[in-house]
Amino acid sequence: MTNEFINRSFITGDSTDVAGGVTVGSGSFAREYNMNHKNRGLALIFNHEFFKIPRLKTRLGTNVDAEELSKTFKKLGFDVTVHKDCKWQKIRENVEKAAALDHTDNDCLAIAILSHGEHGCIYANDIQYKLDIILHYFTDKMCPTLAGKPKLFFIQACQGYLVDGGMMLNKCRTETDGDSSMSYTIPVHADFLISYSTIPGYTSWRNVGKGSWYIQSLIEELNSNGKTNDLLTMLTFVSQRVAIDFESNMPDNPIADRQKQIPCFTSMLTRMLHFGYKPNRTE
Repeated sequence: MTNEFINRSFITGDSTDVAGGVTVGSGSFAREYNMNHKNRGLALIFNHEFFKIPRLKTRLGTNVDAEELSKTFKKLGFDVTVHKDCKWQKIRENVEKAAALDHTDNDCLAIAILSHGEHGCIYANDIQYKLDIILHYFTDKMCPTLAGKPKLFFIQACQGYLVDGGMMLNKCRTETDGDSSMSYTIPVHADFLISYSTIPGYTSWRNVGKGSWYIQSLIEELNSNGKTNDLLTMLTFVSQRVAIDFESNMPDNPIADRQKQIPCFTSMLTRMLHFGYKPNRTE
C-alpha cells in the first residue's frame, strides 16, 4: 500500500465517501489518551428552548441542563461556551469557527446538543439537520490539530416516538456482586464518541423543573467520578442511573405514564480516556 493511498484526502461526493488516513506522531500503542496538554479544550453547548417550527413545543427544563452541564464541564477544565436557540446557519458558523482553531495545546473537544430530534435528525431553531454534518468538521483532515484526540458529543434529543414500558426483574437477576514515538496512520473517523440520551426510535424524557433524565445523570456521574474513572465506564453508569432511577409520571396519559429510558453511545475511541485533574475554569 502506497503512502499516496494511505494519506488520501477525505472526499465527499453525491453518493460515496472515500476516506483515507492521517499520520500523527503519538504513541500508537498507548493505552490512554494524553490528557496532560496545557488546556483541556473547548466545550460547546447548543441549548434549544424555543423553536420557530410551530409543531415543536418549548423545551421547559432545558436551561437547568445547560447551566449545570456548563458548571460540570468547567470543573473538568473545559473552556465552555453556551449557544442559545441558534438557527442552523449560526450553529454551522460556530462549529466551523471551532474547527478552524488551533487545538495543539488542547486535550480534546466536547459538544453537547440539547434539543428536539427524530429519526436521526436534530432540530435547530429553524430547521432539522443531521449530526454527521457537524462531525465532518472535526475529522482529522478538516481539523488536523485534533487528530488523535478525543472528540466527544453528548446528544439530548428524542430519536423517535416509541416509549419503553420496561420489564419487572426479580431482585436476584439484577444484583451484581507503554508509549511509542513512531508515526502511524489512523482512520479519519477514529477518536469520536457520540453519547445519545436514548436509543434509535424512542423518546427521551425531560422533567420541566429538574432537567432531562440523561443530562442530569451525566452531570451527576461526571461530578462524582469525572476525575477518577474512565469515560466509557462513566457512560455505562449513566445508563444505569437513567434505566433504574427514573420513570415517567403522567397519570392522565396512560400511554406515557410509567415509561422508562435507556441511553446509548457509539465509541470510536482508540484508548481509555481519563480526564484526571485540570484547574477548574471557574477558579
